[in-house]
Amino acid sequence: MSTPPRIVTEPPVPASAPATISFVEKRKKIHAKGVRGFFDNWRIGMVILTQVIFYGGLWLEWNGRQALLFDILQRKFYIFGLVFWPQDVIYLAVLLIVSAYGLFLVTAIAGRLFCGYACPQTVYTQLFMWIENWIEGDRNARIKLDKAPLGARKLRIRGTKHLLWVLLSLWTGFTLAGYFSPVKELTQNLLTWNLGGWETFWIFFYAGFTYLMAGFMREQVCKYMCPYARFQSVMFDPDTLIISYDEARGENRGARKKGVDPKAAGLGDCIDCGQCVVVCPTGIDIRKGLQYECIGCAACIDVCDEVMDKVGLPRGLVRYSTENAMAQKLDKKDIVSHIVRPRILLYTAILILITILAGWFLANRIPLKVDIIRDRSTLAREADDGRIENVFTLQIMNTEEQAHRYKVTVDGLPGVEIDGISEVEVPAGMLQSFMTVVRSQPDAGHKGANPIHFEITAQENNKIQVREKASFMLP
Repeated sequence: MSTPPRIVTEPPVPASAPATISFVEKRKKIHAKGVRGFFDNWRIGMVILTQVIFYGGLWLEWNGRQALLFDILQRKFYIFGLVFWPQDVIYLAVLLIVSAYGLFLVTAIAGRLFCGYACPQTVYTQLFMWIENWIEGDRNARIKLDKAPLGARKLRIRGTKHLLWVLLSLWTGFTLAGYFSPVKELTQNLLTWNLGGWETFWIFFYAGFTYLMAGFMREQVCKYMCPYARFQSVMFDPDTLIISYDEARGENRGARKKGVDPKAAGLGDCIDCGQCVVVCPTGIDIRKGLQYECIGCAACIDVCDEVMDKVGLPRGLVRYSTENAMAQKLDKKDIVSHIVRPRILLYTAILILITILAGWFLANRIPLKVDIIRDRSTLAREADDGRIENVFTLQIMNTEEQAHRYKVTVDGLPGVEIDGISEVEVPAGMLQSFMTVVRSQPDAGHKGANPIHFEITAQENNKIQVREKASFMLP
């Protein structure tokens, strides 16, 4: 009898677990190495310039008041000798347009120069990093401190750093509040612990944001929060100056060995030291090409030039250049000639035109605004002498830093005249409201609304004159 075949069963092979895909990149803390060079000097200069303007601008005085004050409560903006009211919002719109076109022009010519040298996020991150380097040391010292166990020394160093960060943030918040509330009053209130609720809120709110973004978020703001980083590419073209790695010259990468000819070994000028990566505040490798994370700070250029000097190779392995220049091997003269192109000419022409028009309108701006409101509770009334009266409310805004006495006249109907207040004195930068009566003969016009004009003229300067239209009702 034959033995039946034995069936061997194998355990089932477990299915591999599905791979987990994360759509959020875990942040890797960046310890940017300090570097000195041409572009770093420019960055230091821009940091100093912007902060001198910001921290010092609110202490300037003009005609006995703060030169730069945006008084929201009184709805008046003081900019040196100019006073702007809510009715002057057109000038704010023009300022924003000029700023936008200026940014577009700079970006089209040389990429993200604003981001690298003047953006508040970059500037305050740089300030915080200077404090960090001063307290904790250079890159290697900071990495070592991060890895060290928590102890008295680490707490002392970190505590000192954060204390200085907090003080700088509070000073920044106070300065910002000082542009919207008179800084002398704000300082007095601070010294007497008498700050208002809104003043306290905005000081700590802006200080908190400065501390958070410059101290902790840093490159995360540029990579994930800033919209400019996202749409900058549409303003670039092949002739835009960007930070570029000369791949044809640098590849293949590799360290130099004594007694070995790099050219014979097939090596380019890049020694693959990685210094361009460790100095980058956003942690990118510029050798991989232009990336949206690049803020154009040019730290990689400074450090690469420094390395090239040490190994005896020409500078410029990483440099400001254009896509066309890298592809066509153009020299500096050709690069400069390609900057002047239709796009740049258009941006420049629009910017100049808007600036000239805005300057002309601002220079010829009449420092007087008038609102005329007719009393609608009584459209018209008959006076004792048979004439018809209309009552008007006049609001006269003196937007000049000098008091004026204004004369009010009216015309448009035969015999129409003011039978009330016809002169009024308005202090500097103030609004004055008053009611006045206008009279006319009953047969001076047709029944219903008749157009008339008020003319308000400064007695000290007849060039300050406004003519406003109104309606006179006849029964």
